[in-house]
Amino acid sequence: MPKALWTPSQGRIAATNLKAFMAAAERDWGTSLPDFADLHRWSVAKPEEFWISVWEFGQVIAETRGARVLVDGEKMPGARFFPDARLNFAENLLRRRDDTDAMVFWGEDQERRRISWRQLHDLVSRLHRGFKAAGIGPGDRVGAYMPNMPETMAAMLAAASLGAVWSSCSPDFGVQGVLDRFSQIEPKLLVSADGYHYNGKRHSSLEKLAGVLARLPSVERVVVVPYLAAEPDLAGLGDACTLADFLAPHSPGEIAYHRHEFNAPLYILYSSGTTGAPKCIVHGQGGTLLKHLVEHKLHCDVKPGDRIFYFTTCGWMMWNWLVSGLASEATLLLYDGSPFYPHAGVLFDLAEAERMTLFGTGAKYIDAIRKHGLRPIDSHDLSHLRTMTSTGSPLVVEGFEYVYDAIKGDLHLASISGGTDIVGCFVAGDPTAPVHAGEIQAPGLGMDVAVFDEAGRPMAPGEKGELVCTKSFPSLPVGFWNDPDGRRYHEAYFDVYPGAWRHGDFIARTVNGGYVIYGRSDATLNPGGVRIGTAEIYRQVEALEEVVEGLVVGQDWEDDTRVVLFVRLTDGLALDDELTAKIKAQIRRECTPRHVPAKVIQVADIPRTVSGKITELAVRDVIHGRAVNNKEALANPEALELYRDLPELRAG
Repeated sequence: MPKALWTPSQGRIAATNLKAFMAAAERDWGTSLPDFADLHRWSVAKPEEFWISVWEFGQVIAETRGARVLVDGEKMPGARFFPDARLNFAENLLRRRDDTDAMVFWGEDQERRRISWRQLHDLVSRLHRGFKAAGIGPGDRVGAYMPNMPETMAAMLAAASLGAVWSSCSPDFGVQGVLDRFSQIEPKLLVSADGYHYNGKRHSSLEKLAGVLARLPSVERVVVVPYLAAEPDLAGLGDACTLADFLAPHSPGEIAYHRHEFNAPLYILYSSGTTGAPKCIVHGQGGTLLKHLVEHKLHCDVKPGDRIFYFTTCGWMMWNWLVSGLASEATLLLYDGSPFYPHAGVLFDLAEAERMTLFGTGAKYIDAIRKHGLRPIDSHDLSHLRTMTSTGSPLVVEGFEYVYDAIKGDLHLASISGGTDIVGCFVAGDPTAPVHAGEIQAPGLGMDVAVFDEAGRPMAPGEKGELVCTKSFPSLPVGFWNDPDGRRYHEAYFDVYPGAWRHGDFIARTVNGGYVIYGRSDATLNPGGVRIGTAEIYRQVEALEEVVEGLVVGQDWEDDTRVVLFVRLTDGLALDDELTAKIKAQIRRECTPRHVPAKVIQVADIPRTVSGKITELAVRDVIHGRAVNNKEALANPEALELYRDLPELRAG
């Protein structure tokens, strides 16, 4: 059994929100909830009671909640939560108008800005009026091609205040990547920065923006936010105007929020799209709000005045997760740029200077600073930091150990996992329970998570299978865009196990009641008919100091599948027989002989999506001679060519 690296008695997190919520639920519903496990059981056994309690604890602002809580609750998809409610997402995030910090922005170019709640409200109110004057109303799409900066969040809130639907792309997307997404949803208005900073370099977005507009006829109005230049050159962008010019006719004031039904569309998010056109996943106003209130307040103990951060771009769902922190009256700490420029500790500079209480990031970042030898515990005052969350890929045992040894020994490290598909988590942290190395602590509240075998039978702890959710929850997607009969939506999640959501993660429950994710099940290896999760191999390979990172796929070979491991080595190293043997021995010793790759091949780069996830499926297609349909989904599509026609893959 993995050792407990942290217990609540060791940390500064008091789980005051969770304890208060449990006490209120016991009082209101007469049920005994002595611990988190009992709370979770109640949350899935009595969903009406649980979600009413979340609504009240989160102090949701609404015209009406309505008497009905859950209709057709046995259906998935098909259940409807709060079908009579009328509310507005933005109104719930802009509940304060004082002079304390709503947001603090650090740009890589050393730009530093503070935006008070009053200033944020004023900016949103002016954008609201500007969008309305531009003809934006309920159901219209507003697209953003923006860095992670305050203007992006303000534009989203303005769109939501009108009942418009928001969708954003990171500015490092190429023209085709933007078109693959926005051409499907046909935005009426587009907000774009003139460029962005990354790794010490300035990158203009204006030429790419012109390319997008030339092929996106739905756009009627373009607003450019200056970031690289005070007066960007808008030649070639038609009647585009700067943000200042767009706002000039509009004074700040009250916001006329458009309150609408619980499932009215709020966001359109996108699947990674590396094996085809990205799926356009529509999320509703009420479901997104309730899901994020649960995760912020109950799983992460976020309280008014907390200062929360997630290292994310506007192309990853964690940006949407972060902005919802305003509903808990937390200050958002925003960073745009490379997390390693001008030095590897820049995010911890932000954490110290701004008294960060929650540090959110990806597992790959933790692994990278671990290999860099960074020890913020020795160089930074992190006394305010209570919680660290990790997602994007499985956090390995060594990552857990590194956080407690080199970052902070008394914080709550919550490995979390879910997805763009539900704009939240299936499994998450529990601030009242020990943290065990390599494990996600608990199922998400309100999420009836199970592990199924291929026949749809529940599996015992320690057995690996498919992550499923067997009951409905409020942040189920409203549907896919342009999928009127729901066929593509149903095929994506419900075809394998009718009535249960199949997420596509290969997972096992532990004896501690937590979870270990072994990788995506559609990338699961199957040599000799034995299912192997890719994360098991990554953990062992990346523990070696010679290996920066790896990518493993299954190659069709002699009527079976053989495991092929690609490795990116530290600078100056070349793969030889000795290092190959060392890699194989590490995997054999720590896993099983079946995990040992038939081939180990050195590559100069590993392709990944713009959100930083490695793209096993795209590489698998390349080595089998199949087309990769959407290279624009990749941050470094040129890396795929490194895997084409490799002689090592033709040999036995």
